[in-house]
Amino acid sequence: MGPTRKPNVCSRLSRRALGCFSRDAGVVQRTNLGILRALVCQESTKFKNVWTTHSRSPIAYERGRIYFDNYRRCVSSVASEPRKLYEMPKCSKSEKIEDALLWECPVGDILSNSADYKSSLIALTAHNWLLRVSATTGKILEKIYLGHYCKFRYLSWDTPQEVIAVKSAQNRGSAVARQAGIQQPVLLYLAVFQVLPFSLVGILEINKKIFGNVTDATLSHGILIVMYNSGLVRLYSFQTIAEQFMQQKLDLGCACRWGGTTGTVGESPFGIPCNIKITDTPPLLFEVSSLENAFQIGGHPWHYIITPNKKKQKGVFHICALKDNSLAKNGIQEMDCCSLESDWIYFHPDASGRIIHVGPNQVKVLKLTEIENNSSQHQISEDFVILANRENNKNENVLTVTASGRVVKKSFNLLDDDPEQETFKIVDYEDELDLLSVVAVTQIDAEGKAHLDFHCNEYGTLLKSIPLVESWDVTYSHEVYFDRDLVLHIEQKPNRVFSCYVYQMVCDTGEEEETVNRSC
Repeated sequence: MGPTRKPNVCSRLSRRALGCFSRDAGVVQRTNLGILRALVCQESTKFKNVWTTHSRSPIAYERGRIYFDNYRRCVSSVASEPRKLYEMPKCSKSEKIEDALLWECPVGDILSNSADYKSSLIALTAHNWLLRVSATTGKILEKIYLGHYCKFRYLSWDTPQEVIAVKSAQNRGSAVARQAGIQQPVLLYLAVFQVLPFSLVGILEINKKIFGNVTDATLSHGILIVMYNSGLVRLYSFQTIAEQFMQQKLDLGCACRWGGTTGTVGESPFGIPCNIKITDTPPLLFEVSSLENAFQIGGHPWHYIITPNKKKQKGVFHICALKDNSLAKNGIQEMDCCSLESDWIYFHPDASGRIIHVGPNQVKVLKLTEIENNSSQHQISEDFVILANRENNKNENVLTVTASGRVVKKSFNLLDDDPEQETFKIVDYEDELDLLSVVAVTQIDAEGKAHLDFHCNEYGTLLKSIPLVESWDVTYSHEVYFDRDLVLHIEQKPNRVFSCYVYQMVCDTGEEEETVNRSC
């Protein structure tokens, strides 16, 4: 599913021409990004802290735009210095935006409205309105009222840039009902929309009478994922559920009669009724048990990653084939480290099928390959490893003097994430420049210092290191974004104080001509 193309707009020849134009534009864009990558990585290039700001509300970043005051104020970070794009009118607490996603028009798609070629912010308000807002002016382009029977709170992409899922808060029931032992059968609701033009797929209820003692549910790539307290994870086809259990097809903006009430779908006060109610257990696609419901799918062919459902197995990851649940050769991955914070693992977002395993002092990039002479089985092997810059000695010696004056030397082992040693905190991937970005932090005296390193995504080679001028407190929450020629650091301090540090790329033009052609 994708944004609807306007029918009969152009001939077959012009569509081919459009395709050629898109391909040519893609070649030009890749060339430009290759030049930018060379500029970013060259030795003379610096990243300068051009702007710092603080806020009492959360700060969000998305594709060159910084959002403040619950997405009410937007600042562009593309210019040499950040500049305000727009500021929406002040609103009451009930009208504030609680979550948002940025939609960008796909290259080559033909849309009926010329305004739709510009980016939009899809926003969810506290009083259950779904808005489409111009990403450049802040003007509200579309409004959809979801209804009043639950509190919708979260936005996520089901299919990136095509289908969104709006998830409600969990229904806990009233305090009186809980004290009386009365359980609410419906845990939550999922509203699913196709983006641009906005069209309703349906609203699904997650009912405990059908799914049992379910604790959470979400939607991803057309798969309904249902989770349980026991660690069990079950997967169902959302399309199959919608086709089998949709009570009535609803269209936004059309009149509807529902439960004895007539109204317009998506308008207040009628909203959108829940039109997908499962009456029988749907066909199960897959189920697995994992510690804390941690479950990921990826790789070529499809594999999944879980942690065995026992507390003592935390930090142990099993990589198994989705088709038959067989464990890949060397598929048990466990990082040899002793640290307060656990390591983490995920499928590489570059669609290579590789796996990234991050610990306090190393980043392993693993590859999934066929076993020789046995194409039905696969093995895990190291592609490359990025190591923290630290001394090999893990022991720390301390001299103490006893009451009698005797000097005693004691030795103890340092943790792998000891703040006085360089420790990896964030690993991300810049898809347009094909670079891995790694944030490493070291505590120097009472102050933490961080630097952002760029590594070749193919070989792991260190290409560039950027020091961050602000101190880094490891007890605070941090986010770091590397987006083309921009680095942005957001931190949350105590008492809900948020800080944002913006870095822009600065080239030494005297050396640019000499170094731009060097390979990164």
